[in-house]
Amino acid sequence: MTVEAQSGQVYGGVDTHEESIHVAVISALGHDLGDKEFPTSPEGYQRTLAFITSHGDVAAVGIEGTSSYGVGIATAARAANIEVVEVMRPERAERRRLGKSDPIDAYQAARAALGSHRTAPAKDPAVIEGIRALHNARRSARKARTAAMIQIHHQLITAPTAIRERYRSMGREERIKVLARIQIRPDRESLERAIMLALKTLSQRCIELQREHDKLGIELDQLVTAANPGLRAAYGVGPDTGAQLLLTAGGNPERLRSEAAFAALCGTSPIQASSGKITRHRLSRGGDRAANSALHSIALVRMAKDPRTKDYVTKQRQAGLSSMEIIRKLKRAIAREVFRYLTTPVTVPAVDDLRPLRQAKNITLTTAANELGVWPITISELERGIRRNDNLAQTYRNWLHVA
Repeated sequence: MTVEAQSGQVYGGVDTHEESIHVAVISALGHDLGDKEFPTSPEGYQRTLAFITSHGDVAAVGIEGTSSYGVGIATAARAANIEVVEVMRPERAERRRLGKSDPIDAYQAARAALGSHRTAPAKDPAVIEGIRALHNARRSARKARTAAMIQIHHQLITAPTAIRERYRSMGREERIKVLARIQIRPDRESLERAIMLALKTLSQRCIELQREHDKLGIELDQLVTAANPGLRAAYGVGPDTGAQLLLTAGGNPERLRSEAAFAALCGTSPIQASSGKITRHRLSRGGDRAANSALHSIALVRMAKDPRTKDYVTKQRQAGLSSMEIIRKLKRAIAREVFRYLTTPVTVPAVDDLRPLRQAKNITLTTAANELGVWPITISELERGIRRNDNLAQTYRNWLHVA
């Protein structure tokens, strides 16, 4: 018997689409054993796995898009105790050389699984799909609201003088509230009536989209906090940035080999940009740009409000670094911190006893804030779990017990 026959191991490859998947099977020596197309349905997934296992013991299955079109077959394969690996899209040079078709892509996915080339551990969708759904819905609500506000602005630019002068000096939020409540008189001329109706409709849309955004934010915050309380409690991490970082990690952060690999994934790895007598680095322009944007937002929040970060920025400016270089260093440091939160469970001290204890003694937020030397909003955010400050929380708790 040949070595191939003795081993009996086979590797599968799946090219995924919306309505169908194409499956290919190769031997442990890379020989083509067969390929076939199946529908994207529960029955189709079971037939797919039966087709792959009919050729021998399955060592691994390479799937392109395990968190998109391939989520169904990836879930079914995991349920059958089959190892699943994420296969990257082939490079353009390889596509030009080999061509492009469903069978070709499926065989390439199988060979990638065999050689561990262009592969990564597959994301686990069970943990993060709820977060992904709410995050996408909230982001689309924000984008739609921004688009409506831009329409209002442009409409006022070309509106008749009387309308334009009445609303142009107002702030954006005030303008939306006023326009949403206006009463359109029937005796207005047709042009003014049409413009006012458009402005009122767009303003009401902005208000409704803001309600959607806030409601989804509450639900998203609960899921992110439950998934990783340590990450959510980190300074500057909000529901959106926390959700994006969890989505980037994929629900199974053990797939991230090291904090350097996570930094590269987020596009925060320093790249040499030295020339002549100048020695410097720049940020990578690759990686997950959404995760990079989340780290950038956290860095800006800390630069504006975190005392330690402010001190760091001051020292770096005195050393002659530019704002871009300082932000680059901050994002790399934040990526290191986030990696620890993602890979190491962190227990966040409970603060749900603070507000009932304060209210039981009839102490106002202002009184507590004055006693501790902070703003009332700081105490409010601390009680609600929005702001994490373990030292302040313990000091506040001790003061409440003796007050």
